[in-house]
Amino acid sequence: MPEADRPQELPARLLTDPEMADACRARDFSRVFRLVKSRAGIYPSMIARRCDLTPSRVGEVIADRRRLQHIDVIERIADGLRIPGHMLGLARRSWETPPILATTERKPPQAASPEQEPPVSLPGPEVDGILAMATRTTLSAATLEAFQSSIEDYWRRDDQHGGEALRPAIVGQLRFVVGLLGTRRPSSMQNGLYAVAAELARLTGWTYFDARQYNQARPYFTEALQLAKEIGDRQFMANVLACMSLQATYQDKPADSLALVTAAQDQARSALSTTPRVLSMLSMREAFAHASLGSRDATHRAIREAHRYFEQIQPSDPDPSWVTYFDEPKLIVDTGIAHARLGEAATAEPLITDALRRETRNNQRGRAFHSFWLARTQLDQGKLDQACYTATQALGPASAVASERISGHLHEFYSQLAPHRNEPEVLAFEAKLRELLAPLSGSLRP
Repeated sequence: MPEADRPQELPARLLTDPEMADACRARDFSRVFRLVKSRAGIYPSMIARRCDLTPSRVGEVIADRRRLQHIDVIERIADGLRIPGHMLGLARRSWETPPILATTERKPPQAASPEQEPPVSLPGPEVDGILAMATRTTLSAATLEAFQSSIEDYWRRDDQHGGEALRPAIVGQLRFVVGLLGTRRPSSMQNGLYAVAAELARLTGWTYFDARQYNQARPYFTEALQLAKEIGDRQFMANVLACMSLQATYQDKPADSLALVTAAQDQARSALSTTPRVLSMLSMREAFAHASLGSRDATHRAIREAHRYFEQIQPSDPDPSWVTYFDEPKLIVDTGIAHARLGEAATAEPLITDALRRETRNNQRGRAFHSFWLARTQLDQGKLDQACYTATQALGPASAVASERISGHLHEFYSQLAPHRNEPEVLAFEAKLRELLAPLSGSLRP
C-alpha cells in the first residue's frame, strides 16, 4: 500500500472537537467525511481507499444521498480513518493501544539450567592461553587508570543510551581483568585489578537489572561482592548490596530489599572511611524499602537520615567515584519518589518537579524515569491534563535510551489511564503516544 494511503492518526484537535464528536455519535458520516477533509486534509479519494469504499459511494455520502449503517462498514471507517471505537459506539479498536504497550502476560524468568548458564566470569579454555600471554605483560598505574576511564565511559553511555548494547564489551573486559588476577603482582596493583573487576561485574549486573533480566543480574552482583571482599572494600560491598536491594524492590520483594540495604549499611559503617554521601545514598535506599513495605514512619525516618548525612558532606570528602552521581537533585528526586511510593502524591510532586528542573539533560534515562514518576503523582491527584502533558514530555528521553525499566514505568502509567480512556486529554496523549512510539517498537517494550 502506498505510504500516503496507510492509516494515520487524525489530529488530536479534530478528535476532541465537539462537532466531530457529535457527528460520530450520530454516525453522520456526511459530516464526518467533510470534517476529515477540511480539518485533516484527507480527500474523498483517500477516504475511499482507506475505508475500502468506492469513490462514488463516498461522494454520495458526502452529498447526503446515501447513509452508511452496516456495522462492518462502520468498523472499516473507524480503522481506516483511525477514529477511536467509542466515538462511533464500537468496542475499543485493536490499533488504539500501541502494540508495544499492549498488556501481555509476562512469564516468570526461568533460571538457566547448568548446561545453558553462560559463564559468569571465567573465560573458556580456548581463551586461557591468550590471557596467559597477557598476564606476562608488565602492568602499570596507567593501565589501571585506563581501566577506570573505560568504566566511567561505560556508565556515561549507559545513562545516555542504556547498557544492553555495551554489555558484550563490558563482559569481555571483565573476563580479561579476571584473567589477569591469576598472576602474582605487587599488592597495590593486585588490589587495583580486583577493584576494577568488581566494578565491571557490578556494571554487568546493572545492565541486566535495567533490562529486567533479574536472574542474569544476580550472579554478577554476587561476583562483584566476592571480588570486593577479597580486598576488604566494604564501601563497595555496600554499594553492590544497595543495587541488589533496589532490584528486590522492582521484583516486589520488599522484605528482601530491606534485608539487603540493612546489610549494606552494616558494611558501610564498619569501613574506616565511609563518607556521608555514601551513607546518605544508603539511607535513601532504605527509605525505598520501607515505602515498598508501606511503613510510613520508618520511611520518613530514613528520609530524614538521608538528608542529615547529606548536610554533612564536605568538598574534601574522599568520595568513591561510583557515588558522585548522588548529588542534591538526586537526593531531592529520590525523596519525592519515596513519598510517591507511600501514596503521598501531594508531597512528592513539587520535589520531583524541582529536581527535574535541576537535573542534567545528559542522563536521558534519569529524566524519563523521573518524569513518569511525576506524571503518576499528578494523575493520583486528579490532574489528568498535567499528567498526560508530563508523560508526553517524557517520551523524548525515553525513546533515546534502551531501558526495559523505563518501558515498564511507561506501561504502568498507561495502565493507570484506563478509567479515563474517553477523556480528550487521554485521546490526545494516546495519539501522540502512537505517533512517537511506532518507530521504537524494538527499543521500548512492556
